[in-house]
Amino acid sequence: MKRAVDAETALRSTSHTAELAGIGSESGGLHARICHRMLDAATLAGVPESVQLIMAQPRNEVSFHFPVHMDDGSWELFKGLRVQHNDALGPFKGGLRFSPRLDLDTAKGLALLVTLKCALLNVPFGGAFGGVVCDPRILSRAELQRVVRRFAVAARGHFGPVHDIPGPDQGATPEMLAWFLDTAIQMSPSGVQQEMRPIVTGKPVEIGGVPGRATAVGLGVVHLLEALGSDLQLNLGRSRVTIAGFGRIGRQIASALELRGAKIVGVLDRGGGVSNAEGIPVEVMERQLAATGSVHGVLGGHEVDATRFFGLDSDVVVLASGEGTVNEHLAQQIRAPIVLEAANAPWTAEGDEVLIQRGIEVLPSIIGNAGGVVGSWLEWRNDRLHGGMGADWFDAEVSSRVADGARRMRAARERFDTDWRTAAYAAAMEHIGRVYELRGVFP
Repeated sequence: MKRAVDAETALRSTSHTAELAGIGSESGGLHARICHRMLDAATLAGVPESVQLIMAQPRNEVSFHFPVHMDDGSWELFKGLRVQHNDALGPFKGGLRFSPRLDLDTAKGLALLVTLKCALLNVPFGGAFGGVVCDPRILSRAELQRVVRRFAVAARGHFGPVHDIPGPDQGATPEMLAWFLDTAIQMSPSGVQQEMRPIVTGKPVEIGGVPGRATAVGLGVVHLLEALGSDLQLNLGRSRVTIAGFGRIGRQIASALELRGAKIVGVLDRGGGVSNAEGIPVEVMERQLAATGSVHGVLGGHEVDATRFFGLDSDVVVLASGEGTVNEHLAQQIRAPIVLEAANAPWTAEGDEVLIQRGIEVLPSIIGNAGGVVGSWLEWRNDRLHGGMGADWFDAEVSSRVADGARRMRAARERFDTDWRTAAYAAAMEHIGRVYELRGVFP
């Protein structure tokens, strides 16, 4: 079975729906790029236009301004954002980001991705995203704590254990999430304070986090590549991998892949790139990063710039850097037959089109970093049940959910004769369409 509608009809339908929803050109902001891809996939899968319209724009967009007392005695005004995209599948769920580049368009696009991700994995959450516009690297620990707590106070009423459950994203550490939780508890009546623990995920284990959550994305990547090994003609234990981005996510992926026998033959971070065809031990790169703030100059690594990095000979390139990393130029350089998106939407519209035209297998972020949202769901569920989860059970659940999502994506790819991204979005939208068919739209 092929596509539900032909490509020309799908293009006309997508343009019409996007216009009705007030979505601009696909080459515009992050939300428009993701939304156009979602609408294309939904049309191919035969999802009703009414559902597409609902999904094209978030349910709620909220901003907050709040003052923070700085260490030098001055006051600064900070801005917080929260986009709650859709809750048809369950409570809103999504990251908190602390970055000077956070804006409403980014939050809208990433909230949409979370909704699609949860639908593909059959996780009972809807999508959300937000955070604070700030640079945590230039704030003292005391200032950062006041920013987090003031944000939690300003946003009270918009978060809740069965309403909107934030989790970690760029700039957010487990300690910061602990401050957020403590603030939420202190603002709650004494009779319900102990029920507030599930209000946030990614917490330290000592206050309700679960073993394994900190490495869930890396675990999910391993299980995804194993589940699709035959489709991709990939032997993970003998593979050579390059990783763009060596932050929290990039490091855990590198460690997980190395444990499965893969060689990390190149890494790119803010300071530059390094490569070695024989592989560079992750432990050595982590020591270099801790000492200098970059893997650049690591012992045994040859220095490479971004263009040369993406041209390295490898089996898989993992994109663990920020949104829009791979543009048209860099997409032309990639030699690896497989691109795995561990970061959310690490492509431009032009770059994505080049990869499709070149026949490179691109595994999209809604499955590439799915271990994170599965891990958050397991932590939330464990908190709601007052504990009892072990690490082995956690790993087995992540493996099962990721493998199931990969199966749905593969089935959609075969039915609609399309690329992995469109297949993943189509499978997610089919599930959401079925939910709306059963529930209807109130009133």
